[in-house]
This record gives sequence, structure tokens and C-alpha cells, in this order.
Amino acid sequence: MASSSAPLLTHLEAEDTSSTLTFDTIVEESLSDFGLRQILQIMFIGLAFTFDSMQIFITVFTDAYPTWHCLDHTICNPDSTNMCGLPRSAWDWDNGFKGKSVISEFDLECSSSFLRGLPTSAFYMGSIVGGVLLSTIPDGFLGRKQLLFLSTSTMSVTGISIFFSSNIWSYVFLKFLVGFARSQTCTYALVLISERVSTRWRPRATMIPFTLFVLGFMSLSGIAYLARHASWRVLYLCTSVPAVVHSIFLLFFALESPRWLHLQGRNHEAIEVLKIISPETRAYLESVSSRLLQQQETPEQAPRYTIKDLFIRNWAFRRIMVVMIIMFGLGMSYYGVPLAVRDIKLNIYLSESLNAMVELPSFVITPILLERFNRRRSVLVNALVGGASGVLCFFLSLFGRTKIAFGLELVSFLCARIGFNLMAVYIVELFPTCVRNCAMTMLRQALVVGGACCPIIASVGRHVPSLSFAVFGFAMSGFGLFVLLLPETKGSSLCDTMEAQELRDQALKISPSC
Repeated sequence: MASSSAPLLTHLEAEDTSSTLTFDTIVEESLSDFGLRQILQIMFIGLAFTFDSMQIFITVFTDAYPTWHCLDHTICNPDSTNMCGLPRSAWDWDNGFKGKSVISEFDLECSSSFLRGLPTSAFYMGSIVGGVLLSTIPDGFLGRKQLLFLSTSTMSVTGISIFFSSNIWSYVFLKFLVGFARSQTCTYALVLISERVSTRWRPRATMIPFTLFVLGFMSLSGIAYLARHASWRVLYLCTSVPAVVHSIFLLFFALESPRWLHLQGRNHEAIEVLKIISPETRAYLESVSSRLLQQQETPEQAPRYTIKDLFIRNWAFRRIMVVMIIMFGLGMSYYGVPLAVRDIKLNIYLSESLNAMVELPSFVITPILLERFNRRRSVLVNALVGGASGVLCFFLSLFGRTKIAFGLELVSFLCARIGFNLMAVYIVELFPTCVRNCAMTMLRQALVVGGACCPIIASVGRHVPSLSFAVFGFAMSGFGLFVLLLPETKGSSLCDTMEAQELRDQALKISPSC
């Protein structure tokens, strides 16, 4: 192993001696391979996606209508009678268990749809408010790892506290806090992962946490099925307690982003992190570290950037606005389709499990699209296919073609997932390290705003069967067209400052105002 790597290191040293040494060059060369340590670290950090997905979709099970049966068959028929028109003594919940669901425990079965959907809406509102407030935290504050720890630990501890909810209002308040705490979880994790791999491996590396997100969705369906005879509170414990343990391990064993450390003038620590991630390039890193430390800026000399830089520079403002429009449409489809699928009248455990399983192929398809085609074309074609599938699902469901409609629903959901995967990698390349967290925050903010609209739109499907699928389909296709306004970034390495991003765009003859 040592003999085979020696020529490579000699070549790298000669190359760096004859050219201007930049930290981006060091990262690209030292992480040119995708080793086992990198994979394990990415999986470890990516578990944050798993627990986040559970909190996103948990209300599908905890806030569902439990089944009921008649006690007085002379005035009651479960198939044709509305329970709200019956005296309470004429019916009861199956198994006599009132606390199986939030709906039954808090006596919401005959309440307004607004009150029944309030916990889910509060969760999304918390995510929106959290996204706005937490996006103001500068990228230089605390660090990627510490911010991820704070987000995951707060989310999981608040999730445990839901076990002690005494009424619907305390439950709604805690759901808001969970949404607020987790609003940046995936943002911090994805940026941390993206900044620790080379350009070559970025498309595949970023799919690992997304895969873990889906596995969290799938495991949630399994946990909910196993706990179907227990209280809904148990489901929150089963998902939140492991998340607390993970967040503690995250604090002690996750590695910080070397790009962030470099931006803070902590080049020695950045080099040490690279040595741990890629020990086979230790000799190369030691040979270049002295040169890098000589040109190191002090923290006082290093430029400071905030989210304001995304709005005062025309090119950055136009890009972030276009990205948010696209993500709004994808958010409506991704979060809305699983809610609307109940209108197709399928088993809830089966349909949600299939929706989770259909996401898995997206993590094979996405790297292929990213490596073989350019970013804009991939996003555009995917959005058009997904939107058309949603519209066709609506028309077929009108004519009773339930199985075909459900198949198209899965296609539409798959395209929404692929679209999000593509945009997550795309935005990492569109913005430099100094504002990447802020830019990714805006992306997820638009995604959540789109998701917050879903409960209202999906509720329309109760009166007009599957109309919500058409709405989601038009949103995905229509907003997806805005990708034509973005520059192409395929094959681009990551920039660290706004000025470097502008210079690179000019060098590649890409107009920053596109």
C-alpha cells in the first residue's frame, strides 16, 4: 500500500510546489479517494436524518383516526353512521383503548378539521420560525458539528417531553418546539458532510444521509405497527430516546468540517481532521501544511460573512430566490403526496411503507443523473415527469383506476425525492463555504413552507377525490421550470468566500447574474 501511494504523493508534492497552493487543492487531493473512515463518519452524521424523518412523519400515525365499533346496533352502523351524530354510549373505540391516538385521547373526533390538523401545522410553523431565526446565525458561529449537536439534542429532548402532554394545547406547543429545534438538523448535517468530500465523490456521499432519512421513514412505519396497540405517547419515546443517545455520541466522535476550520483561520486543526479522514495521504498533508500555515490569516484578518451577503449581492440574491421557488414546489409534492394518498383508500401502513421504499431507488438514480448529465437538465426533466404523474393520478382516480393511480402517485413522490436530492447537491455548488449553511437554510425553509401548505390542500381531497394530486403535480412542474435561470455547476469544486465564487464564475464564463 505504501509503495503504490508513493508515486502519487510525489506527483502531488511536485504539483503543489509549482502552482499556487490553496486549501481547496489540498482538500481535493487528500480526499481523492472515498475510504472506509469517510463512509463511517458520513453514516454516523447522517443518522441525524433518520431521527429527523421520524419527527416529520410521526403524526401520520399518532394523529390518525383510530377504528371504532358499535355498542348499540339498533341505532349504529360503522359503515354508514357518523359517530358524531350518535350518543357516546352507542359506540366505543376498538379494544376499548381511548389513548391509542391523539384524536381519541383528547376527544377530537368531532372537532373541526382545523383543530385536528393543528399539531401538524404547529410542527411546520415551528420549522418555519426556526428556519427564519436560526438562519441569522453566522456561518462562523460555533461550527458545523456544535450546531448539529444543539439541533439534534434539543429536538430529541423536546420529543421525549411530548410523552407528558396533558391536553391538546400542550401537545400543539411542544410540536411547535420540536419543529423549531429540528428546522436546521438536516441542513447542518448535509453541509458538514458535503464539505468533507471531494468534488468527485460528492454526488454519492450526499446520498448516504438521504438514504438514512428514508430508512428512518420506513422504520417509523415498522415501529408504529409494532406499537399499534399501545398509546401514541410510546411512539414518541421510541423515536426520541435513541436520538438523545445519538446526539451525545455526535458531540464526542463526529469530526468538524475542515473547510469551516480553514475559513476560521484554524488551518492546523483542518489539516489534522484531513489526516484522520484520509490517513493514507498523511505524508502529503504534512508536506503542504507548513506552506499553508505560513499564509494563514488570523481570525481578526479573516473576512466575516452573514446571511445578509445573500441579499446585498445581486447574483447571490437571484440564485437564492430561484432555488427557493423550485424548492417550494418540490416541498408541496414531497410532503403533500403521502398525506393525500389516504384518499386513494389503501391501508395506511402499507401505503406509507411503499412511499418510503420507493425513495430508495432515488439514491441510485440521483448519482447517475449528477455524474452523466448536467444539473439544470436533470432537475427540469425530473420536475416535468413528476408533475405529469401527479396530474394523471388525479384523472385516473376519478374513474376508479385506484391501482394505476397509486402507481402514478409513487412515481410523483419518487420524482419529488429525486428533485430534492439534485437541488441539495446543486446548492452546495452554487454558494461558497462562508454562506453555505445560510443558503442551505433558505432551501429547506422553502421546502418546509411548501410542506406547511399541504395539510390544507390535502384536506380538499376529502371532498374532491385526489384533486390535491393535480395541485401538487402542477406545482412541481411549474416551479421546476425556474431551474433554467440557474448557472450550470457540474464538475465544479467548492469555493470558500464570496469573492472566490465570483472569480470562479467569471473564469468559467458563467454570468453571476444568471
